Amino acid sequence: MEHFSIAGNILAVVIFLSSYKGFKSESYTDRFIFCVDPILKDKEYDRMFTSGFLHGGWIHLFLNLAALLAFSPVLEEVFGLWNYLLLYFGSLLGGSLLSLFIHRNHGDYRALGASGAISGLIFSYILLFPESELSFFFLPIEIKGWVFGLVYVIGSIYGIKNNRDNIGHDAHLGGGIIGALIALALKPHLALAHWWVALVLIVPTLIFLVLIIRNPAVLLVENYWGEGMTRSPEKLKKKKPVFSNKKEEIDQLLDKIKKSGLDSLSDKEKQRLNDLSNS
Repeated sequence: MEHFSIAGNILAVVIFLSSYKGFKSESYTDRFIFCVDPILKDKEYDRMFTSGFLHGGWIHLFLNLAALLAFSPVLEEVFGLWNYLLLYFGSLLGGSLLSLFIHRNHGDYRALGASGAISGLIFSYILLFPESELSFFFLPIEIKGWVFGLVYVIGSIYGIKNNRDNIGHDAHLGGGIIGALIALALKPHLALAHWWVALVLIVPTLIFLVLIIRNPAVLLVENYWGEGMTRSPEKLKKKKPVFSNKKEEIDQLLDKIKKSGLDSLSDKEKQRLNDLSNS
């Protein structure tokens, strides 16, 4: 007898009905969609969850529902009803949080869909069964779960970096990694049994997150991955000006006094000017 997911089927029905209402009512979508300014300025934090019950079209909706119904039965059987719900909504929140961080300065950024939560389910399944064969509508061949996970992570990072399509890669990556971490917390033995899978999924993501936190320019400059930036700009020492002769150095100090007054000179510069004048 095949497994049956109570929570998964209820979620599928609610997501379908809510998404359908969103198709019919623009005001309904506007109120519950993920949008940066209402979340950060108006503290409408519920959008981080409600956006997962809206979709951009029928194809978007049915792809997510198909994945939800495919992975939910075994995950609910393994983790139990309440832990399954923790996994689902934790992944949904994880996807929203990463989107919020990356787009925190883009007040009008909007997103919708259950993909973050679905990614969490998929990643937790991969941790449980890394050698299982996975296939999807857009991928007619079967590949091992851990290979799919690695490609998914790299593809999401590339998508976030290039930002050339209308896909919420940040929500996918955030949801997937949080789903993996929740699965490891619920089933600690996986960290020993399938430690290499956890590394394959989590390490590239952590490296990318550290990179964009330390150097946000990575997200802004095309084909730039932080080369040459070993320290933050604030900590880089300013190079001392090089003067070809004494007169040039005096002129530079006098120009500074002329523009901003004597008080604009530091004590060291005042002493230097005095030394140069008396030499």
